[in-house]
Amino acid sequence: MSRIAVLITDMFEDVEYTQPAEAFRKAGHNLVHVGLTQGETVHGKKEQTPVTIDRAASDVSPDEFDALFIPGGYSPDKLRAHDAPVEFVRRFVESDKPVFAICHAPQLLITAQVIRGRKITGWKSIIQDIKNAGAEYIDRDVVVDRNLVSSRKPDDIPAFIEASLAKLEEVGGGKAKTAAAEQR
Repeated sequence: MSRIAVLITDMFEDVEYTQPAEAFRKAGHNLVHVGLTQGETVHGKKEQTPVTIDRAASDVSPDEFDALFIPGGYSPDKLRAHDAPVEFVRRFVESDKPVFAICHAPQLLITAQVIRGRKITGWKSIIQDIKNAGAEYIDRDVVVDRNLVSSRKPDDIPAFIEASLAKLEEVGGGKAKTAAAEQR
């Protein structure tokens, strides 16, 4: 099955991490938590869900993974203040492998400058930021544009999970790069 990088730091939206992560694991996918410092434990903003960082963003490459999952909350905004996570996101989106972004996650995509000309959704407070970055904002529970799967908020999690799992199935798990190339 797929190896999914989860880009995360403190103050993530707990349910936007826990529910998709559980669904990915249940479907047989492996999660690798990527953050600022390997071995650090980060926590969710409401339920204080603990997550241990497996790898530092500065030490990973998109080549090691089949997909990228970015939970929302304050985590994306905190991560985009650091070069390594932004560069990792930029290279991941450019690899054409699946990228799953919910709520505030598009903030990282905006900073990585990878959404110009794309269709995407996100939390209402970043709609103008999405538009200013050159993307078309779509007000829908889930938006799929090539390798990007995005959702707006916790209420959208079921649709987000369904679309993300469908994208993993579409690209054949560990064959993401080949499948994406065939779609062009």
